[in-house]
Amino acid sequence: MLDLLAIVLPVFGLIGIGYVARRGNLVSERMGEGLSEFVFSLSLPCLIFRTLVRAEIPAVQPWGYWISYFAGVAVVWALAMVIGKRFFSLKGVSAVVAGFSAGQANTVFVGVPMILKAYGDAGAVPLFLLIAVHLPVTMTLATLMAEGRQASPLVILRRLVTHPIVVGILAGSACRPLAPYLPGPLWQVIELLGSAAVPCALISMGIALRRYGLETGWKLPTLISGLKLILHPLLVLLLATYVFDMPPVWAGVAVLFASCPSGINAYLFAERYGEGVALASSAVTLSTVFALGTTLLWLYVLGVG
Repeated sequence: MLDLLAIVLPVFGLIGIGYVARRGNLVSERMGEGLSEFVFSLSLPCLIFRTLVRAEIPAVQPWGYWISYFAGVAVVWALAMVIGKRFFSLKGVSAVVAGFSAGQANTVFVGVPMILKAYGDAGAVPLFLLIAVHLPVTMTLATLMAEGRQASPLVILRRLVTHPIVVGILAGSACRPLAPYLPGPLWQVIELLGSAAVPCALISMGIALRRYGLETGWKLPTLISGLKLILHPLLVLLLATYVFDMPPVWAGVAVLFASCPSGINAYLFAERYGEGVALASSAVTLSTVFALGTTLLWLYVLGVG
């Protein structure tokens, strides 16, 4: 248990520090927004770039790995929408927000620090390979479901290729042949920016949780949290281990990725369309709180620590 806590507590401890600092007015919301923008726009792309340039990418695409994860996404997304419509009278974009909250993981602020802490460099390649397709798939699906036939493929494509995370992935992939020729000072800049991603992301997450809060009833957000934190990683574990027979580290990364709480992108998506904002906010808050316990469970199941 102490070994498991050694993995989880630094991650959730920094989130707690950000939350307490904001609650005590030691820092401002503007600081949290600035940290978040820094992580998204500069630090995380550098971390992804550094990892992909140096990583040993498998020659054969790990289709079983991706199928294991996204099959779980499809199940919990659909269940959240059906439950929201049938029992909570959700309609339109609000129902999409419920599905998005259940299927989209907080990869930047929780997933990256936790998985790198649990598996180290061995988990970096499967982690960033999953990140490479996670955002485009979930964001495109949510946009298409929200806008229907009015969704412009060119607009969606432009938003994806200009997203900082996607830019980091594309740049890291393109520069792999040039890695031996990149000058040392440039690598030092990339290293310094990339190393700041984890602590800044976690502090920013804590500040954000203080702002979002629990703004709606607890029943549906609790159900969404259960789908996200329990059912999704369980489905991924079964598929990755027993159907596709993935290596233990790859299966473990996929399970921990799935066990991450609901991502803030669900909240930002709801804000953009002006529907389901309170639901997304509550799902992000509750799932992050519950994740402290469920993460310990999944680390124990995976034998990490």
